[in-house]
Amino acid sequence: MTSLVGRPVARVDGRAKVTGAARYAADNPVPGALHGFLVTSEVAKGELTGIDTAAALAHPGVVAVLTHQDLPRLTMPAFPYLKGFIPMQGTTIHHAGQPVAVVVAETVEQAHEAARLVAVRYRAERPRAVLDDASGPPYLPPPFRNRPNEIVRGDAQAALAQAEVRVEARYSSATRHHNPIEPHATTALWDGDRLTLHETAQGVNVTQATVAAAFGLPPANVRVVAPYLGGGFGAKGPVWPHTLINAAAARVLGRPIRLVLSRAQMYTLTGHRSEFRQHVRIGATRAGKLTALLNTSTAQLSATEESIFNSSESTRFLYDCPNVLVRQEGVRLDVATSSYMRSPETTAHFGLETGLDELSWELGLDPLELRRRNHTEVNQETGQRYGSKHLLQCYDMASKEFGWSRRKPKPGMTRDGSEYVGWGMASEMHTFGAMPSTASVTVGLDGKAVLRIATQDIGTGTYTIISQIVADATGLPLDDVRATIGDTVLPAAGLSAASATIASVSGPVDRAARAARDAVVALAVADRRSPLFGVPAGEVETRHGLLVHGQERRDSYRAVVGRAGKPVEGTGSGPNLPGLSYGVVFAEVRVHARLGSVRVTRVVTAHDIGRVMNRRTARGQVLGGVTWGIGYALMEHTVYDRNTGRVVNPNLSTYLVPVCADAPPRLEALFVDEPDPGSTALGARGFGETPITGVPAAIGNAIYHATGRRVRDLPITQDKLL
Repeated sequence: MTSLVGRPVARVDGRAKVTGAARYAADNPVPGALHGFLVTSEVAKGELTGIDTAAALAHPGVVAVLTHQDLPRLTMPAFPYLKGFIPMQGTTIHHAGQPVAVVVAETVEQAHEAARLVAVRYRAERPRAVLDDASGPPYLPPPFRNRPNEIVRGDAQAALAQAEVRVEARYSSATRHHNPIEPHATTALWDGDRLTLHETAQGVNVTQATVAAAFGLPPANVRVVAPYLGGGFGAKGPVWPHTLINAAAARVLGRPIRLVLSRAQMYTLTGHRSEFRQHVRIGATRAGKLTALLNTSTAQLSATEESIFNSSESTRFLYDCPNVLVRQEGVRLDVATSSYMRSPETTAHFGLETGLDELSWELGLDPLELRRRNHTEVNQETGQRYGSKHLLQCYDMASKEFGWSRRKPKPGMTRDGSEYVGWGMASEMHTFGAMPSTASVTVGLDGKAVLRIATQDIGTGTYTIISQIVADATGLPLDDVRATIGDTVLPAAGLSAASATIASVSGPVDRAARAARDAVVALAVADRRSPLFGVPAGEVETRHGLLVHGQERRDSYRAVVGRAGKPVEGTGSGPNLPGLSYGVVFAEVRVHARLGSVRVTRVVTAHDIGRVMNRRTARGQVLGGVTWGIGYALMEHTVYDRNTGRVVNPNLSTYLVPVCADAPPRLEALFVDEPDPGSTALGARGFGETPITGVPAAIGNAIYHATGRRVRDLPITQDKLL
């Protein structure tokens, strides 16, 4: 039987999504549920001095208006609660948009209307909202989750001073927000001291543990349900205050409450990618061999949290260089806490890959050839050889498909009508995680399999891939496999973040399915009523829902389990390993000579991700990643009012994101598709965030090739090219 894994199988959950059968967090009907809406601070720094709720309480349908004086005291949870404080537990204001009250009403409209009637008084102080307004110099924060913020290898300062060729530049990027199409939502339902949450969560188990800690409950007393997610991009990985506030309000009132954040509230309550600056210094020989890499970055931190999420792994691992200094600094500002945002390395990666492009022009060397000369097969920090790395093959595949050998050697040499045409490229690299996971597969009396695992599908195709794995392992048709996920009553699994899902769940799912298959085979060969009675179990094959030995003897899953009279279950777990995935992106841009407008007209990518589990979903990740990278490079940026600390563009009309018209008309996604022998995920590696990492640099490098103008500050908007 031909393996389903690797084939471009259509999404098994696709029909449910397009017909409305898929229930998202705010869709689940909860009898008697009230609706909550947050009242948030209009000042960014200061003290809450008074709240007048009388007008809101008099509004039709309003049940309660709760403030810090009404909510129970909650315990500060550990990671992944990232805020650093719990709002509505005191009167200190740390950022604009901080919750100060919650209005609860019979309908969502009544809650929204009444929230505008709450009058709040403050003692306001002047905030600092952008890096230029920091009160002091950047500092080195403590390690975040055992990851140091300073890495020293060799003597980078001395090597830079002695380098034959040096490039030094400063790069910057604006604050950015996730903007998933589904807003954050939570529904809290208490039954005594047991809590059920219908939640927009990228990790039901970590949400369970975090909420339980906040309320002082055993984790088993908290159930979190999230079978579908309308995008997360890292924003729905942590637990945010609205979940705790809503659960606390539901407990106080003794009624279930549903709370959905507005689009504007998502700009202050659910994390963002920090404003970021970096100073990149590169030393090399005249032959283009790197001798020194120094990357000092400064990230926007909040007044209550000092974790840095935009790490610099590319500088550390991607190229062969004996002398490296990475220093990740931060400054405290009066803004909301930042967080993970899809492909967090992209921010630092832009500086590295743009700096290498600048070095290539300084050397008169093809940018692709420069990267080839500095390719490494060895982990630069451990000295161990990578068991599977095919980045050079990616370079060859994508450059040939793109036609890179025809690239003009000087900027501004190609013009098509009113547009300058330029080509650029960048390597890609992403660190993927791996988290402990368990799974169970049950073959029922109907001969069909049900997979149970508390993982999540954040839109990447997890439902489909894990169903393919079960079908392959059992020999059942894909239609006879059903995956049940996103619920803490299921076998525990890790967070769907850091491109870790497939790396974390594939092995356990495969082992559980094979255990169930072996158990059914054992029943058949031991059953005198089965045509397979007495056959050695190791000689039985399974395909198309049948158990087969040779040409004549066969039985079916349905018949075997039916005769046994009860379902058969297999379970699986096992170690999961983190690692690196690689790739390259080539981009063609067209820049209008008079208007400075930029179009990305052609993109070719090639990626080394181990075994490709589903070509359709993998290509979808490339399409999404490239489009995300276009937004990152050309349009997305959050603007703060430096006087008030407020976000002035908290909506999709003024915070621009790419739409279909911005996507390149031609995009080719290539894959090496070589299983990684060290992978515990059937040869696969984590991949989802990789296709974003190099896109902003490739676009910026292509703009330079088109115009001769180097823009080091993202996004590259028209005003910077005029």
